[in-house]
Amino acid sequence: MISYEYPLNEKVRTLLRLEDLFSRMAHFTNLSHSNDHHAAMSTLFEILEVVSRADLKSELLQELERQRRVLSSLHNNPAISEAALDAILGEIDQVSANLLGMSGKIGQHLRENEWLMGIKQRAVMPGGTCEFDLPSYHYWQEQDVNLRRENLRAWLAPLLPLEAGSKIVLQLLRESGKVFHFIAHQGSFQQMQGGRIAQMLRVRLSSELACIPEVGANKYAINIRFIAANYAAKSALLDQDVPFELTFCSISS
Repeated sequence: MISYEYPLNEKVRTLLRLEDLFSRMAHFTNLSHSNDHHAAMSTLFEILEVVSRADLKSELLQELERQRRVLSSLHNNPAISEAALDAILGEIDQVSANLLGMSGKIGQHLRENEWLMGIKQRAVMPGGTCEFDLPSYHYWQEQDVNLRRENLRAWLAPLLPLEAGSKIVLQLLRESGKVFHFIAHQGSFQQMQGGRIAQMLRVRLSSELACIPEVGANKYAINIRFIAANYAAKSALLDQDVPFELTFCSISS
């Protein structure tokens, strides 16, 4: 099975992008080759661009507080594990405290590093980080792998509370999902929404089906077109029925 997640608002879209970037950053940082650490450096710059949104920290804090209130109301519910509930509430409190402890403009420690910003400026140019363009960066890439890894983790560390906050919100969002089974007749599916819409949709289908879902949604309707997986030709609907799972994810506000 292959899963596709589709954010239906800007907040969830940003959190999913951050999740992907932080995961990629960890992956390349843990590897050893200088090319891997170049990929990590490029990812760090992408993270900086995403977290530079002025309202990201406050949005995360507000969302965590909303979820803390909702979860706190579940105490003494016989269907809920008190230990599990206390664990997630404790995690929310800790992450919120760490976010509140982030002083100044997010990512300012990176912007004040002229060496990093010089690399970032050149990195947007095709081949712009070659050794003859940035000899000091070439020198860094030739240093011991543990030093490079230590540097990368130190540059990322002040941003980690954002990763932790995003992780909790996305976890709660995914766990809220309600799964339905549908068939897209001749590759096309539509469902009226009646004015209500989820915050994220997850489409899951067999990996043996050579198609890719394209999702469009608003408060009135959900439209899904299953496009034939052809990497060269003009896109076209898959000319067959497609069974799939559709999960509606939405957390309390």
